[in-house]
Amino acid sequence: QVQLVESGGGLVQAGGSLRLSCAASGIAFRHYAMGWFRQAPGTDRYFVATINRNGDLTYYASSGKGRFTVSRDNAKNTVYLQMNSLKPDDTALYYCAADYSGYNDYYAPPESRHYAYWGQGTQVTVSS
Repeated sequence: QVQLVESGGGLVQAGGSLRLSCAASGIAFRHYAMGWFRQAPGTDRYFVATINRNGDLTYYASSGKGRFTVSRDNAKNTVYLQMNSLKPDDTALYYCAADYSGYNDYYAPPESRHYAYWGQGTQVTVSS
């Protein structure tokens, strides 16, 4: 059974930082591209960042570029999202997602429709 469990969300003041984690089980993690997406109330789910299976290819939404860093530790089956200089607009439920990439080192799509597995999300609230 595939499980993705996010953690690290919380309430932070504008300008602060949070580090989200997503622990995966039930998959051969090193063969999966991973993504972070977020959804605010009343909106769609939006791309935040994605990372390929090796961790050497990353993509970021323009909203987080320069402030967010996605990384992974394949030995720990965990992907991270370091978020700095947080803004109230970053307030959302943050989801981790996984999709099988096999041996494709260039696979890390930013579109949520490509991702087969999803976590339950962790809430990030940024106060002004």
